[in-house]
Amino acid sequence: MTVPPAQLHLRLVFGDRLVFGPGKAELLALIRDTGSISAAGRAMEMSYKRAWSLVEEMNSAFVAPLVFSVRGGAGGGGAALTEAGAAVLDAYQAMVASILQDNEATLARIAGQLRDMSEEK
Repeated sequence: MTVPPAQLHLRLVFGDRLVFGPGKAELLALIRDTGSISAAGRAMEMSYKRAWSLVEEMNSAFVAPLVFSVRGGAGGGGAALTEAGAAVLDAYQAMVASILQDNEATLARIAGQLRDMSEEK
């Protein structure tokens, strides 16, 4: 039986607020890669309004904004991660990778207990 690698969906909750998780991390990475909030949202199959709402939520949750945006128009708009945004994204991704790497043996033990689901198809 071949078991696909485990994925970790880590959500950071401070107090009663979800501040950062896999969706926001993916949104930031796509904004970084595309230079656009709308393109990042489309890639995640989310509305422009929802993407903007998440950006505003992140920007207000941290001491410094994570995303800088320029309105569209004749010259076109765009968005980019701020230094703080790049730092938060890098730290989050490093934490997820570290947890997965540090727990490789534990994950293998859990994976070894999984049923072969390919037989059920």
